[in-house]
Amino acid sequence: MSTIMLHRNNTCKNRAPLRKRTRRAAYAGFNHAVALRRHFGTDAAAFIAGSGRTARIVGNPSPAGPLHCVAGTTRSTFQAGATMNPQQQQAILGIALLAAFADGANDERERERIRRLAVSLGDGDGTPDLQDLYQQVLLKRFGLEHAATALDDPDHRQLAYEMAVGVCDADGQLKDAERAFLAQLATALRLDSATTSPLVAQAEDMAGLLEAAAPAQLTPATSPPPARPDEAALDRSILNYAILNGALELLPQSWASMAIIPLQMKMVYRIGQACGHELDQGHIRELLATLGVGLTSQYLEQFGRKLLGGLFGKVAGGLGRSAGRAATGMAFSFATTYALGQVAKRYYVGGRQMSSALLKESFDGMLGQAKEMQTRYMPEMTQKAATLNANQIMSMVRG
Repeated sequence: MSTIMLHRNNTCKNRAPLRKRTRRAAYAGFNHAVALRRHFGTDAAAFIAGSGRTARIVGNPSPAGPLHCVAGTTRSTFQAGATMNPQQQQAILGIALLAAFADGANDERERERIRRLAVSLGDGDGTPDLQDLYQQVLLKRFGLEHAATALDDPDHRQLAYEMAVGVCDADGQLKDAERAFLAQLATALRLDSATTSPLVAQAEDMAGLLEAAAPAQLTPATSPPPARPDEAALDRSILNYAILNGALELLPQSWASMAIIPLQMKMVYRIGQACGHELDQGHIRELLATLGVGLTSQYLEQFGRKLLGGLFGKVAGGLGRSAGRAATGMAFSFATTYALGQVAKRYYVGGRQMSSALLKESFDGMLGQAKEMQTRYMPEMTQKAATLNANQIMSMVRG
């Protein structure tokens, strides 16, 4: 995984290569930073604009003005200034859908969530017809070769592969069918192993967090359960998890999206523990499925919102609109995490007496409330986004 170090003065050690960038790239980076500052604030904008493998230009783009680079701690999705038309968006989303079905193991609930996702993401102005794309994928009328022909930019091809790896790894370590799919995808996209191997290794590391979030099997309790859990402390913990996941949703790196589900599982595990219930991965996964929080579909939604919202770079349609739509994704992760935590608290405090129908009804009701709350906590989420890195998140899940 390639890394760019962030120096204390936010300047690059070697400024010469940066000055050689074209004026077009400079203005693209400047406009991108301005749009992000307008919507998210200066600190968060500086962090987001510079969070890629390739440092982006922020500040005054005129020859007389200062140019500096701000770099994040992980690899990029692609450079600011790279444009993408609706056909290219559709190609990448089609590849992501193919990845979601690559192992053939999706149950009917997950398939239905993915179908609804295609409908909801495709209802915006200027977005591809994702409902039709979903049908083409199911009917095997959309293939890798067809998608690859629309992606002539190397950054777009690498993005498509990176996102496919993330979708395949969203529910755990890669299966043989998924590895075979990714090998075919790499061939279709003309990507060599030097490009693909680090992406797979990074995604496998993040997928391993699902196993670290909770025990694979139940273990005997070592201490008696508390007489009554501290519900106020649980509320604070749930809110902190929601803010953290909302912050992760702001970041363009794939590891940020992949970390959200393990953190949600860790939260549920901690809530169960506080209420005297020892939980394993199977139980937590089933609870999430009952509430309608799918593993693959949730990652796919995070990716789709970022792609269509412009958080991966300058996407066709205008930067002002793109920055605004990126916040929709943040609301999604904040609200989903908050609603999940509150329903889990109610379920485990009450002795696990709620029916599946009541669990789902409670989650849907709480989700609406949580969406209204996200504006209040947006400053905290943007501030948190400027401090996060992959190692920190891994420690949170494993700790």
